[in-house]
Amino acid sequence: QVHLVESGGGLVQPGGSLRLSCAASGSIFSLNVMGWYRQAPGKQRELVATITSDGTTNYPESVKGRFTISRDNAMNTMYLQMNSLKPEDTAVYSCNVQGRLATPFGRSSFDSWGQGTQVTVSS
Repeated sequence: QVHLVESGGGLVQPGGSLRLSCAASGSIFSLNVMGWYRQAPGKQRELVATITSDGTTNYPESVKGRFTISRDNAMNTMYLQMNSLKPEDTAVYSCNVQGRLATPFGRSSFDSWGQGTQVTVSS
Protein backbone atom coordinates (compact mmCIF):
# COMPACT_ATOMS: atom_id res chain seq x y z
CA GLN A 1 0.00 0.00 0.00
CA VAL A 2 1.05 3.58 -0.68
CA HIS A 3 -0.04 6.41 1.56
CA LEU A 4 -0.07 10.00 0.27
CA VAL A 5 -0.14 13.01 2.59
CA GLU A 6 -0.84 16.43 1.15
CA SER A 7 -0.24 19.75 2.84
CA GLY A 8 0.00 23.43 2.09
CA GLY A 9 -3.51 24.42 1.11
CA GLY A 10 -5.32 27.40 2.56
CA LEU A 11 -6.79 30.81 1.94
CA VAL A 12 -4.82 33.35 -0.05
CA GLN A 13 -5.59 36.69 -1.67
CA PRO A 14 -5.56 37.08 -5.45
CA GLY A 15 -2.00 37.49 -6.64
CA GLY A 16 -0.66 35.53 -3.72
CA SER A 17 1.29 32.28 -3.56
CA LEU A 18 0.95 28.86 -2.01
CA ARG A 19 3.12 25.76 -2.05
CA LEU A 20 1.54 22.33 -1.91
CA SER A 21 3.38 19.18 -0.90
CA CYS A 22 2.56 15.51 -1.44
CA ALA A 23 4.62 12.94 0.44
CA ALA A 24 4.41 9.27 -0.48
CA SER A 25 5.19 6.47 1.94
CA GLY A 26 5.03 2.70 1.87
CA SER A 27 6.94 -0.11 0.23
CA ILE A 28 7.82 1.99 -2.77
CA PHE A 29 10.24 0.56 -5.31
CA SER A 30 9.98 3.41 -7.80
CA LEU A 31 7.85 6.45 -8.57
CA ASN A 32 6.97 7.21 -12.15
CA VAL A 33 4.52 9.93 -13.14
CA MET A 34 3.38 12.24 -10.35
CA GLY A 35 0.73 14.87 -10.80
CA TRP A 36 -1.61 17.42 -9.32
CA TYR A 37 -5.28 17.67 -10.20
CA ARG A 38 -8.01 19.98 -8.99
CA GLN A 39 -11.77 19.99 -8.77
CA ALA A 40 -13.89 23.06 -8.21
CA PRO A 41 -17.51 22.82 -7.01
CA GLY A 42 -19.80 21.77 -9.85
CA LYS A 43 -16.90 21.13 -12.23
CA GLN A 44 -15.02 18.08 -13.42
CA ARG A 45 -11.58 17.25 -12.10
CA GLU A 46 -8.87 18.76 -14.27
CA LEU A 47 -5.15 18.32 -14.69
CA VAL A 48 -2.95 20.96 -13.07
CA ALA A 49 0.54 19.58 -13.67
CA THR A 50 2.47 16.37 -14.11
CA ILE A 51 6.12 15.43 -13.77
CA THR A 52 7.82 12.26 -14.93
CA SER A 53 10.65 10.41 -13.25
CA ASP A 54 13.19 12.20 -15.47
CA GLY A 55 11.74 15.61 -14.63
CA THR A 56 9.68 16.27 -17.73
CA THR A 57 6.77 18.53 -16.83
CA ASN A 58 3.40 19.24 -18.38
CA TYR A 59 0.94 22.06 -17.67
CA PRO A 60 -2.36 23.18 -19.17
CA GLU A 61 -2.47 26.72 -20.53
CA SER A 62 -4.56 27.87 -17.56
CA VAL A 63 -1.64 27.53 -15.14
CA LYS A 64 1.42 27.65 -17.41
CA GLY A 65 3.87 30.31 -16.27
CA ARG A 66 2.24 30.59 -12.83
CA PHE A 67 2.55 27.07 -11.38
CA THR A 68 5.69 24.96 -11.07
CA ILE A 69 5.73 21.28 -10.26
CA SER A 70 8.83 19.62 -8.84
CA ARG A 71 9.82 16.44 -7.06
CA ASP A 72 12.40 15.16 -4.61
CA ASN A 73 12.94 11.53 -5.54
CA ALA A 74 15.05 10.84 -2.45
CA MET A 75 12.18 11.98 -0.21
CA ASN A 76 9.36 10.55 -2.39
CA THR A 77 7.81 14.00 -2.31
CA MET A 78 6.25 16.24 -4.92
CA TYR A 79 5.60 19.95 -4.75
CA LEU A 80 3.42 22.49 -6.52
CA GLN A 81 4.48 26.11 -6.30
CA MET A 82 1.52 28.30 -7.19
CA ASN A 83 2.13 31.98 -7.89
CA SER A 84 -0.11 34.79 -9.11
CA LEU A 85 -3.13 32.92 -7.87
CA LYS A 86 -6.54 33.83 -9.24
CA PRO A 87 -10.03 33.27 -7.82
CA GLU A 88 -10.62 30.69 -10.56
CA ASP A 89 -7.80 28.60 -9.07
CA THR A 90 -10.06 27.89 -6.09
CA ALA A 91 -10.56 24.13 -5.84
CA VAL A 92 -9.65 20.99 -3.96
CA TYR A 93 -6.19 19.97 -5.13
CA SER A 94 -5.28 16.29 -5.10
CA CYS A 95 -2.04 14.56 -5.84
CA ASN A 96 -1.74 11.41 -7.92
CA VAL A 97 1.25 9.10 -7.89
CA GLN A 98 1.97 6.15 -10.14
CA GLY A 99 4.80 3.74 -9.56
CA ARG A 100 5.83 0.27 -8.47
CA LEU A 101 5.73 -1.38 -5.07
CA ALA A 102 8.30 -3.75 -3.65
CA THR A 103 6.48 -6.79 -2.26
CA PRO A 104 7.66 -10.20 -1.05
CA PHE A 105 6.30 -11.56 -4.34
CA GLY A 106 8.02 -9.08 -6.61
CA ARG A 107 7.06 -5.73 -8.05
CA SER A 108 3.52 -4.50 -8.57
CA SER A 109 2.16 -1.31 -10.06
CA PHE A 110 0.13 1.22 -8.12
CA ASP A 111 -1.86 4.36 -8.89
CA SER A 112 -2.76 6.29 -5.73
CA TRP A 113 -4.57 9.49 -4.86
CA GLY A 114 -4.16 11.83 -1.94
CA GLN A 115 -7.07 12.98 0.21
CA GLY A 116 -7.12 16.48 -1.27
CA THR A 117 -6.35 19.90 0.13
CA GLN A 118 -8.50 23.00 -0.24
CA VAL A 119 -7.10 26.05 -1.97
CA THR A 120 -9.22 29.19 -1.77
CA VAL A 121 -8.25 32.39 -3.56
CA SER A 122 -10.34 35.27 -2.36
CA SER A 123 -10.05 38.82 -1.13
